[in-house]
Amino acid sequence: MKRFLLGVATAAGLLLASSQAWSADKLLNASYDVGRELFVQVNKAFISGHPGVSIDQSHAGTSAQARAIAEGLGADVVTFNQVTDIDFLVKKGLVSADWQKDFPDNASPFYSLPSFLVRTGNPKHIKDWNDLVRDDVQVIFPNPKTSGNARYTYLAATAYAKEAFKGDDAKVKEFVTKLFNNVPIFDTGGRAATTTFVQREIGDVLITFESETRGIRKEYGEDKFEQVTPSVSLLAEFPVAIVDTVADEHGTRDLAKSYLDFLYTPEGQDIAALNGLRARDAAVAAKYKAEFPDVRLLTVEDVFGGWDKVQAEHFAAGGLLDQTYGSR
Repeated sequence: MKRFLLGVATAAGLLLASSQAWSADKLLNASYDVGRELFVQVNKAFISGHPGVSIDQSHAGTSAQARAIAEGLGADVVTFNQVTDIDFLVKKGLVSADWQKDFPDNASPFYSLPSFLVRTGNPKHIKDWNDLVRDDVQVIFPNPKTSGNARYTYLAATAYAKEAFKGDDAKVKEFVTKLFNNVPIFDTGGRAATTTFVQREIGDVLITFESETRGIRKEYGEDKFEQVTPSVSLLAEFPVAIVDTVADEHGTRDLAKSYLDFLYTPEGQDIAALNGLRARDAAVAAKYKAEFPDVRLLTVEDVFGGWDKVQAEHFAAGGLLDQTYGSR
């Protein structure tokens, strides 16, 4: 319920902000769907060191956010969960082509991975990706057409299948199709998928970012849900960028850079780790090491040849995602 009310409050605040004049002391951060709690804490900490500054938030699936910005949403910065959605803004002339050079670690201040959440006792004995295509398992994750979160799930499942079937494309496609067939409801974003699994009690397993699985257990009770880390998953980066055209129009470029720089500070990294994200800062990562299970992480570059190739082969109209997703 707290998460639902926070989403309503965020939307109301955004509507109010859109009716007010912009100033160099106010930012709008367009972010991914399940990042609400994280950025409430980030914003509070940042504002405490910058008196007079205000930060408004917008949260949705990042593909939907990117389209909204292209259509006029006045976001000064984006904190997304998928490179392709920022590249979309580059193609629209809103973000500079070398945005990944503006901040460390290819402009990804922290990272995560697709992980599983099951109900207490793990009644379906779900341990790895191959369990998700069984006939007796219902899987919950959002629509990969609108959610960067779900696209990572799709890519992680595909990467697992590529290894399991030794690159047999027909078997990989069959595996992913079975996975999609086991999803009874495709919500538009990660938080709606969480609601479907947790509050509506639909499905046997939720696939979402590890940070979200940890947050759910913390909020709803560790006695109600169990986190399952698969044998292999995909590195999920959280890229950030200044929306150059908007920041220049609003006069907020310096503030926007300071805000995104804050995510890399020890304080910003500590907030990320407390919210279940894996920190880049070595000291912060060491501090929370015991809380994050070891997992073999594959990368988009190693498995798929990079995001440009993924976009062309998987996410473009008529691509492999369309072929496996079908008319759902």
